[in-house]
Amino acid sequence: MRWLYGGATLLVALWLIIAVQAGGAVSPTVEAVQVLALETGVPNTVAGLILRNRLYDTVFEVVVFSTAILGAKYLLADEQPTASVAQFSDIPSVVLARVGATVSALIAVELAIRGHLTPGGGFAAGVAGGTAIGLIAVTASATWMEEIYARWRADLWEKLSLVAFIGVAIVSLVGWQLPTGELGALLSGGWIPVLNILVAIKVALGSWAAILIFIRYRGLL
Repeated sequence: MRWLYGGATLLVALWLIIAVQAGGAVSPTVEAVQVLALETGVPNTVAGLILRNRLYDTVFEVVVFSTAILGAKYLLADEQPTASVAQFSDIPSVVLARVGATVSALIAVELAIRGHLTPGGGFAAGVAGGTAIGLIAVTASATWMEEIYARWRADLWEKLSLVAFIGVAIVSLVGWQLPTGELGALLSGGWIPVLNILVAIKVALGSWAAILIFIRYRGLL
């Protein structure tokens, strides 16, 4: 089977090389990507596709993510919380985790704001934000994190971001578009940058809720 897979891979690679060398015209795929970029007003055609041309898919993905968080809360509600949570306490691990959390948080902000211009977007920004929260969780007290979560009403902001995302998505789907501006500019893309930011907030805060739930009932290690 290894020889079969290797031969198939080699044939595909050779076919691609021959197609690139023989073809001088622009392929239909490249033309479609160019048209999509011009229609959406963003260079990141992935963001343009999922947040404009197939926005309804993204709406359901966000709803599914929210349902998963609610399901975790429901399924673990009857279990006993973990008596003790093992965490990193040595100074090198704490420092590295905090530095990594800072870098991840900065990346999350950058991806949320400029995800429609470069590879990335709302989901990637939310994952980066959740990673930052997870790195803090392995070194900080779970009680302290729950207090911050409750103090800043993160659960309320998560729900508001979901409602706002669905509202903006409906406005966008009915056909009302913001001016796209110059292609490649920070304010280009109409509703796409706004949707990216809302998705990033939703995913990051939802990840925070999931982390707190599993720490409370499963611990860290």
